Amino acid sequence: MKEPMPVPTDGKASPRRTEKASGVRRRDVLLGLAGAGASALVPGSALAQAPEVDRSGPVRFFRIATGGAGGTYFPIGRLLASAISNPPGSRPCDKGGSCGVPGLIAVAQSTQGSVENISLMQAKRAESALCQADIAHWAYKGIGLFENKGPFASLRAVAALFREPVHVVVRRDSRIEAIDDLRGKRVALGEEFSGTRVDAVLVLAAHGVQEKDIQPSYLRTGAAADALRDGSIDAFFFISGYPVSAIDELARRIPIRLLPVVGPPADVLRSTGPFFVDTIIPNQTYPDVPAVPTVSVSALWVVDAELPDTLVHAIAKSLWHPTARRLFDGGHPEARNIQLQTAQAGVTIPFHPGAEAYYKEAAAQPR
Repeated sequence: MKEPMPVPTDGKASPRRTEKASGVRRRDVLLGLAGAGASALVPGSALAQAPEVDRSGPVRFFRIATGGAGGTYFPIGRLLASAISNPPGSRPCDKGGSCGVPGLIAVAQSTQGSVENISLMQAKRAESALCQADIAHWAYKGIGLFENKGPFASLRAVAALFREPVHVVVRRDSRIEAIDDLRGKRVALGEEFSGTRVDAVLVLAAHGVQEKDIQPSYLRTGAAADALRDGSIDAFFFISGYPVSAIDELARRIPIRLLPVVGPPADVLRSTGPFFVDTIIPNQTYPDVPAVPTVSVSALWVVDAELPDTLVHAIAKSLWHPTARRLFDGGHPEARNIQLQTAQAGVTIPFHPGAEAYYKEAAAQPR
């Protein structure tokens, strides 16, 4: 595997913490618990039973650092929080109640994205996070933009969740036809401490375009969509599972196009490691937008190795419980791609022992 291409650091050793991402607010608790007790038990194997964790233990809050509300991480984080939560007083799983981890209250926190999420975990301000696979790899190894901080050696995976295609959005009437046409243009690269910014710079570099060759801005997805609509930028990047709500809303307001990532530039990206793979954003994912070939990275759910094995095992068991499947299938469209059979695909950091034990148990179950 090659060393990662240069990524932005701005000379900062670690991302800033945002006020929005800190603490456990009452609103976040309510969002994280939405639907937590609404699932019904689906009969199945022993793996479908409620996690075996001491219900008499203390209540435990469990923060999941996600991303901006206009993207995919936050709604997926809310679904994960609902799947694993089992607040005190909930009906038992076998009586149609919550099948999450007894006593656990999970909270989805809005953040800038992958890079900030790693920083929050290192600062013990989040117990877990959603993170792009390439960002997790570099953090674990202490390379690329994490070189100044050293390895995050205790970073562990719970699951690979879904693929995140590179979205490069322009107005349909724009003369920008390809990514190398972005030279000299006003381009939003994602928030300062997001995985989108990191990978946007990599995608540009693969096309021979440097950050200094454009007029960059660092906006949340919703703000970037608004800026494209009012003409204050020419294009924006977003790395996310589809559909992205902010892009969908934009496409309903103005005609847009998505730029492809193909050919030699895609080859360059794939050569950086097992992170980037060829992907198609299907026809009509966004209104009147045809299918476009691009590349994607995996979204991982990560934790710290210091979390107890029993807790992470119970979280994994709740994640793949049949009631969670019903929750995912009825939730965000990307959640339908959260599947047990792909949960270990393309992960280059170690799995937490609790999650690893669960996957061994699942593999041993009759099919």
